[in-house]
Amino acid sequence: MATVDECTASAPWRSVSLTHVEYPTGDFTGQLLAYSSLLPVFILVGFVTLIVFKRELHTISFFGGLVLNEGVNWLLKNIFREPRPCRGAHATLTTEYGMPSSHSQFIWFFFMYSFLFLYFRMHQTNNARCLELLWRHILSTCLLSVSAFVSYSRVYLLYHSWSQVINGGVAGSIMAVAWFIFTQELLTPLFPKIAAWPISEFFLIRDTSLIPNILWFEYTVTRAEARNRQRKLGTKLQ
Repeated sequence: MATVDECTASAPWRSVSLTHVEYPTGDFTGQLLAYSSLLPVFILVGFVTLIVFKRELHTISFFGGLVLNEGVNWLLKNIFREPRPCRGAHATLTTEYGMPSSHSQFIWFFFMYSFLFLYFRMHQTNNARCLELLWRHILSTCLLSVSAFVSYSRVYLLYHSWSQVINGGVAGSIMAVAWFIFTQELLTPLFPKIAAWPISEFFLIRDTSLIPNILWFEYTVTRAEARNRQRKLGTKLQ
């Protein structure tokens, strides 16, 4: 059992404020919006998971764009140095500056890049043209709604003003368009060479740029391979 001296800290304790989002006590809407503010963290975790298990160059490039976007946001905040709308309203903040909103810039980068990827990078590979367009429209609408929801949460919870959120959304969208063009025009032609590097082969990094719809491709290849293995297994058992 610890002694009294061991339990006495030499300095005040403080929490890790990366995901510390505050909302008014008893406010269900505020609580819901506070949880929505954590979406950027979940998205980053999802990207790391995809990179570890898929190891696809375009996914790595998308993640690199998100990281660069965060760096640009930090730079802009330190250039404008505009304070948040309600000083002292929140106990823990990673930065005192609010222009532009990092949450807004992040989520609108994610939406805009995903939108461009869905409509310009992925192409239809089967005859279900109407069905494919339908799910793209539905997914884009959902992403747009989530982006607006996260942006509104920053104003509702008094972390940012409307101008800070709107400017963050504009900055994120511009960054997404620029990064998408950079990836498509400059990086994508280099992906086959990068995938052929010894270090890429060691880490099983792959390039799927020439496959128009990776979801459909992986589904059909996996299904065909599973059926082939089932046939071989059935032949051995006979």
